[in-house]
Amino acid sequence: MGPIVSGHLRMETAMGKITLDQSHAIMAALATNTDWSTIDFDGAGLQDRVMRDMAGAGQQFTTFLRNGARVIVGEPRIIPIDRSKPFNPAEFIGAGWTIWRGPADGDGLSGDEEQDLRSLALAQIDLSAIVLKSTLKPGETAVGGEEKLKRLKVSGEIRLDAGAFKALWDNRELLPARFKEKTNGNTTYIYCDGTVLRSPRGFRCVLCFYFFDGAWSWRCRWLGDDWGVGRPSAVLASNQA
Repeated sequence: MGPIVSGHLRMETAMGKITLDQSHAIMAALATNTDWSTIDFDGAGLQDRVMRDMAGAGQQFTTFLRNGARVIVGEPRIIPIDRSKPFNPAEFIGAGWTIWRGPADGDGLSGDEEQDLRSLALAQIDLSAIVLKSTLKPGETAVGGEEKLKRLKVSGEIRLDAGAFKALWDNRELLPARFKEKTNGNTTYIYCDGTVLRSPRGFRCVLCFYFFDGAWSWRCRWLGDDWGVGRPSAVLASNQA
């Protein structure tokens, strides 16, 4: 059986678009202009909540800043994709991971990268436009990963690549509630098949994200496994490119 590599909440590498002086200036402006007198620290348990989950509080504050220092009202739709730095499997997953190159029956080390070029051209994702597709035919309960990938390619829909996956992961607190819904009572694993990865042992794998036990997690799964209805792919209509 091939590898299943997974991860939970982690600190991500900064984009380097703000200087130390700029960050200090922003924090000073916020501290000076916040109406502290209207905040009930004891009633909200604010200090205890922030200190108990500093990483979570920081992520919420990051979301606030990413939204132009505006409070998000309602369910967000658009998430930007940072294409200034190509997705690095070794950096995100671990040493030895690369993007698969060449044909599926090759060694994955030479040739063109196996990626959906239409997805690579996307600068943002409209969350409301994402469709979760299983590719199962009537009467089927599961399909092999490689066959599922072939069906997705034939369908003509845009398969979200690893860069799009990274954008969704970095903004996981903005993901719509429908992505958290279970399938037949079980966790739903949402795959981004637009980038096929090569594991250190030479297995062909793809990334997914899922909501389990109150938190988002991610995973890499071998295409040699079977995919059921609870393991759909995140795709966009071809006219979204």
